[in-house]
Amino acid sequence: MGKPIEELKIISCHMGNGSSICAIDGGKCLDTSMGFTPLVGLPMGTRCGDLDAGVIQFIMNKYSIGIDEMLNILNKKSGVLGVSGVSSDFRDLDNAAAEGNERAALALDMFHYWVAKVAGSYAAAMNGVDAIVFTAGIGENSKDTRAEIVKYFGYLGVKLDEEANKKRGEDVMISTADSKVKVFVIPTNEELVIARDTRDIVG
Repeated sequence: MGKPIEELKIISCHMGNGSSICAIDGGKCLDTSMGFTPLVGLPMGTRCGDLDAGVIQFIMNKYSIGIDEMLNILNKKSGVLGVSGVSSDFRDLDNAAAEGNERAALALDMFHYWVAKVAGSYAAAMNGVDAIVFTAGIGENSKDTRAEIVKYFGYLGVKLDEEANKKRGEDVMISTADSKVKVFVIPTNEELVIARDTRDIVG
């Protein structure tokens, strides 16, 4: 973007089977959607995301289940899998929704809404945003998911370049040149981050 990281406000949307969003202000993490565990924040492949704690008590009492089984449900049987009843794989959801499966379509809509909702709250927390980044399996490869989420950002002056958005798995700006907030696709390199962190700890 031609600016030092210290001058930028960035929202990073890491979207895969596990998903999280990070508000990065001046190169430092201001907030992130995961908490004490990865359960909170966005609904994911099989994780529930943010949930009213009262729901847990209600389900446990109604079905006479213990806390360990409840946590197993929240971690492994919820999220888009639980809502769709189809799969935790977003490619399967896309196909099912295209064939008229309403629950699959609902699961996708829910995911898009939550990404936009959390990202919007981070724009408020940083009092602005210069760039939004999509990354990880879904963020890098699903043009439809990116397009649906970007629709929520019209109030920020975001304009999507539909041709650029067709690209997959490569560094690319998918917003138009006159978009007030820039939108990028940047592939993850988690192995590199692990290697760097290991070097810093050992060194």
